[in-house]
Amino acid sequence: MIRGAPTLATLLLLLSAAAAAPVAAQAPTIRWSMANEYPATSIQGEADARFAREVSERSGGRLQIAHQYDAASGFRSKDMVEAIGRGAVPIGNTYMGALGGLDPVFLLPSLPFLATTAEQARALAEVARAAYEQALARHNQRLLFLSPWPPAGLWAKGPVTSAEALKGLRIRTADANGVLAFRAAGAVPVQISFSDAIPKLKAGELDAVLSSGDGGAGARLAEVLKHFTAIEYAVTMSMVTINADAWRALDPESQKAVLAAAAATEARQWEVMKTRVAANYAQMRAAGVGISTDLSAEYRRALREAGQVAVDDWLQKTGPAGAQIIERYRKRLVRSSADQSSALGAKLGVPTQPLSETSTVTPSGPVYFTSTLP
Repeated sequence: MIRGAPTLATLLLLLSAAAAAPVAAQAPTIRWSMANEYPATSIQGEADARFAREVSERSGGRLQIAHQYDAASGFRSKDMVEAIGRGAVPIGNTYMGALGGLDPVFLLPSLPFLATTAEQARALAEVARAAYEQALARHNQRLLFLSPWPPAGLWAKGPVTSAEALKGLRIRTADANGVLAFRAAGAVPVQISFSDAIPKLKAGELDAVLSSGDGGAGARLAEVLKHFTAIEYAVTMSMVTINADAWRALDPESQKAVLAAAAATEARQWEVMKTRVAANYAQMRAAGVGISTDLSAEYRRALREAGQVAVDDWLQKTGPAGAQIIERYRKRLVRSSADQSSALGAKLGVPTQPLSETSTVTPSGPVYFTSTLP
């Protein structure tokens, strides 16, 4: 026997350890439940599904997400941030306007007639993102991505195409902005979550709903309400956030995978918005829903004047910080308008005069204000 040669027992032990090493090194699968009060077939449900696929692929299957659509978690949007912060659910998709009682900054995307197109909403999201992140950090969570809704309009049993038609109308709104705006317009608004609004509609307790009525959400509204008036109220926003403790528990590679999945999902949601209104209108018409888009200038002016009540209230609550966000947004739109004008002029071979940052932007332009910002 050669001195120092391993014995048979030693060899078997080494082989056993080698075989077991990959198993020991392989990290266990992490499974998250993801809450959302909207249907799987809404634009937000689709965002969640895409995000889950991206996370699974980018993490090599280590991170798996199970969905809880239609408020199956028991949490509506107004409760979601608190629930995620304390770890009742690790991750969720939340309609931001419902969180106005938590922090008024979350009412920003749904300020009436502030951002009524996807381009405007994206500009607003870019200038306000840091403020959202700071507010969420105070509630033990991290912002992963923002996800827009198509422009909100009025679902009712018939057209709501005049200020007179709004008088006394019992309207469901998703947040405090809608309550202030439609009360000023003479309606009788009430803030109710989407999942709770459907039973009230069927019980005859509501006359109308302020909503984009996107995808599966629209299909449910169409069961009761057969007309959509496109008032272009706002391109509102939802967000996906994660519990900060769950986030910190991830290893760096997993965090990188989640952030990449979030960025890819958010980019895709903005891309989807380019064709979403047309797709929704086709679905509405197929369900027998009439659509009114041609509104008088007088009616639009009345709506904006009523909406300004909510804008002024928000500016009062947020103070200089809110005014600064609005001002940065306004300047972003002015720059964007100037860039588009220059590009068009170059294409046509015509010199253009770009707007200055002190130029007045009319209601037919990129933004509408009637108050003087602080």
